[in-house]
Amino acid sequence: MATLRKRSVQLSGHATSLALEPEFWAVLEAMARTQEISLAALIGRIDAGRGGGPLASACRVAALAFASGRGAPGGPSGAG
Repeated sequence: MATLRKRSVQLSGHATSLALEPEFWAVLEAMARTQEISLAALIGRIDAGRGGGPLASACRVAALAFASGRGAPGGPSGAG
């Protein structure tokens, strides 16, 4: 089982911690590069479109969608 890697990001002016497996961080970083935005901006987009669920879950879903070629919420090929 992979250990979680925790990172701190600014969302709406507030620092928040997000813990994900390294494999998910790698996909999120690739998503950010593809969209030519920072990782924090990407997570902000995911946060804005997640509804009421946990941010970590929304990030995992977005990463899986990107990795499977379906795009991601807030992304150029996603429905948002």
